[in-house]
Amino acid sequence: MRVEEILEELEELTKEAWNLPLTGGKGLINIERVRDLISEIRDELPNELRQAKAIIADRSQIISEAKEEAESIVTAAEKKAKYMVERDEIVKQAQKMAEEVVLAAKMKAREMKQATNEYIDDVIKHTDETLTGAVADLRKTRQNLKNGAQ
Repeated sequence: MRVEEILEELEELTKEAWNLPLTGGKGLINIERVRDLISEIRDELPNELRQAKAIIADRSQIISEAKEEAESIVTAAEKKAKYMVERDEIVKQAQKMAEEVVLAAKMKAREMKQATNEYIDDVIKHTDETLTGAVADLRKTRQNLKNGAQ
């Protein structure tokens, strides 16, 4: 991710700063470069937020597709059950099989939805952690800059 790279560069700048004697750890850094890097972070954050939103949109699409597949399975099961019911000699068997197919389709749909939600949650969690870490690093660097400027 580009923001992490920029934050690493900011961190390197602070590590490479010239320490001023008798200032309690304060140092000199290239302030123009720091400003450029902060500007780059501001430019990059919207891209990363767009990526997170795309992931959320993908989640909706996956769930929608899972629902469509489940409905298709249920519809196919209902058609098959109706056909079997029409045949007198296997009415009981047809009803039982139709119920099993519908139940299996509903269970499959639930499993798919749960798996999809878990996957999306993991992706969003990772994105959240990455962005949270990036913001924390940014705040730390900013605080270091403030402390260094005093």
